[in-house]
Amino acid sequence: MTKTTLATLAFGAAVALAGPALADKMKVTLDGKSQVPPNSSAATGTAELDYDPASKKLTWKLTYTGLSGPATMAHFHGPAEAGKNAGVAVAIPNAGTSPVSGSATLTDAQAADLVAGKYYINIHTAANPGGEIRGQVTK
Repeated sequence: MTKTTLATLAFGAAVALAGPALADKMKVTLDGKSQVPPNSSAATGTAELDYDPASKKLTWKLTYTGLSGPATMAHFHGPAEAGKNAGVAVAIPNAGTSPVSGSATLTDAQAADLVAGKYYINIHTAANPGGEIRGQVTK
């Protein structure tokens, strides 16, 4: 074999073994104590998030239980640190029943806020239109 053939084979093996970039895994724990201001809701929730920095695709599975009534809507809010409020950044459609799965492609600014920990998830109900449970997105 020539040196060129060996180099080509080595490069091909390196590319094949490298595979796709791994997604960032994030987890969210939601409760009424994390709302701003806090409330006494006994409801809880969790969200498992996968974020692919190459495509800026955010995928989620949100699960909740014990709400005061049906979820009327759910969103990612930001940019905001824990204890601060912010506007809606990304809607979570079809949040009326748990579990809720979905995905969105983020803008550059949204992606930067997400990885900086400046997003939170909020689930709203008729009794708590400002949000019944909330949780900050963390890696």
